[in-house]
Amino acid sequence: MYRSHNCGELRVADVNKEITLSGWVQKSRDKGFMIWVDLRDRYGITQLIFDEVRTSTEVMKLAKSLSREYVIQVKGTVIERESKNANLATGEIEVLVTELTILNEAQLPPFTIEDETDGGEDIRMKYRYLDIRRNPVKNSLLFRHKVTQAVRNYLSNLDFCEIETPYLIKSTPEGARDFVVPSRMNPGQFYALPQSPQTFKQLLMVGGMDKYFQIVKCFRDEDLRADRQPEFTQIDCEMSFIEQEDILNVFEGLTRHLLKSIHNIDIDAFPRMTFDEAMRKYGNDKPDIRFGMEFGELNTVAQHKEFAVFNNAELVVGIAVPGAASYTRKEIDGLIDWVKRPQVGALGMVYVKCEADGSFKSSVDKFYDQEDLAKWAEATRAKAGDLILVLSGPANKTRGQLSALRMELGNRMGLRKPDEFAPLWVVDFPLLEWDEDTQRYHAMHHPFTSPKKEDMHLLDTDPGKVRANAYDLVLNGNEIGGGSIRIHDKETQALMFKHLGFTAEQAQEQFGFLMNAFQYGAPPHGGLAFGLDRLTAILGGQETIRDFIAFPKNNSGRDVMIDAPAKIDPTQLEELSLALNIKS
Repeated sequence: MYRSHNCGELRVADVNKEITLSGWVQKSRDKGFMIWVDLRDRYGITQLIFDEVRTSTEVMKLAKSLSREYVIQVKGTVIERESKNANLATGEIEVLVTELTILNEAQLPPFTIEDETDGGEDIRMKYRYLDIRRNPVKNSLLFRHKVTQAVRNYLSNLDFCEIETPYLIKSTPEGARDFVVPSRMNPGQFYALPQSPQTFKQLLMVGGMDKYFQIVKCFRDEDLRADRQPEFTQIDCEMSFIEQEDILNVFEGLTRHLLKSIHNIDIDAFPRMTFDEAMRKYGNDKPDIRFGMEFGELNTVAQHKEFAVFNNAELVVGIAVPGAASYTRKEIDGLIDWVKRPQVGALGMVYVKCEADGSFKSSVDKFYDQEDLAKWAEATRAKAGDLILVLSGPANKTRGQLSALRMELGNRMGLRKPDEFAPLWVVDFPLLEWDEDTQRYHAMHHPFTSPKKEDMHLLDTDPGKVRANAYDLVLNGNEIGGGSIRIHDKETQALMFKHLGFTAEQAQEQFGFLMNAFQYGAPPHGGLAFGLDRLTAILGGQETIRDFIAFPKNNSGRDVMIDAPAKIDPTQLEELSLALNIKS
């Protein structure tokens, strides 16, 4: 056997035991007459000791040849350390080595395998198998396993059954671009990789499975924004004979279960906020409610003066930054430069300092008197010592800009604490959203989301005002899950396709299998999908998902470790009846 114990297991109670360990050389310290080696495996580090008095000459000579990341096996006796290491779980003991076997030599790694490494992200992604040996990545993957097991246990105890759905499916025109897979046996035809198992889980409900879940890979061929992956993992769930309240209760329970089992945190409140309220108060549909700085709309108190910038704006809106009236002009100019960055896109920003004596000092004092500015303070709930920051312009664009500023300030001021968790349901999303490029409505979520019954009459007259039976679960300013009550009858589904611009023939060609299934008795059903990568990162106190994915891709969608995507052999192209037409 290669080992009797792992490298994180031995304690003082094991002193005098004869043991066998295997692992990687973390580091070696050669004092001539004595050599110490830190031996590492997944479970921890154990210090090995070789000395010329108690260790054979042959073993001492072999120990002197050890270098970082050599894979070795040792046999020896557990002894108590003279100089103990309180920072190491095995820090009270060491192993006096009597036998040493080099199982595999190793080249010097391109970066140090330490918690604080000298390797940049690019080099670490190229050698990801080495990066995984580092504690931060290793522990993130183990943490993901813990979250996944807790999810499976919770859902299984509620009679959800885990069912696999296909990866090779039919391409559909809604949503992001599909990754497509050519079929050799059907020349000129293609499978698509699923963006989600949406239609299949609905068909499982038609099939009477009642409660389904799956921890499943999904694929989207889209331009990657920060911290996105072309393949990602969902906790996909669906339930029959339920209403929205049933689903919200089940997945509040799952979130509570995860926070309790992983962090021993009890969460009572899951506040609910409509989409319109979230946009009005925070400028986005996934607000971080761990801190304030709610928006205050200023149109009625800031327009109709002589300040043309505000008068010509669709929206004038501000936030009160607590305690920031002490900011210097240089600090405020830095914030103005930040919102003018191309990624945010504001043309400028107005500020008002709320002084301790109750007076106001503003960058637009020329146009507004103290009484005017007092109304701004009232609208933004600003107090003495606060700083009011104001943006203006087209409503949706300006809300997005101010939301980005609010989140940036939350980060800078330490208000977004990773060990605090504030869940929130956002409900009553619009069913449809207008796309200027295509000049038609698109489904905000997907075409199978049901409209609210009380809004059905608006579909023909004012489709943009129809609300959906849709809901998102937000945690710490990130959407961790979303879902809806589905359409379960053919007539309503056909009406939805019509408003999305499908002809009857197109709807039948793309989704006939689902609409046909509805004719055989589809139950009322709905569901929710959690983003496992994002959920795990947030529960782990981070917002970057890459370290919680074993082999992630970079922002160009490349796996730099295996150099994929890559060209394929011309013979394969011929077998697939494909010819390349690459534009230079």
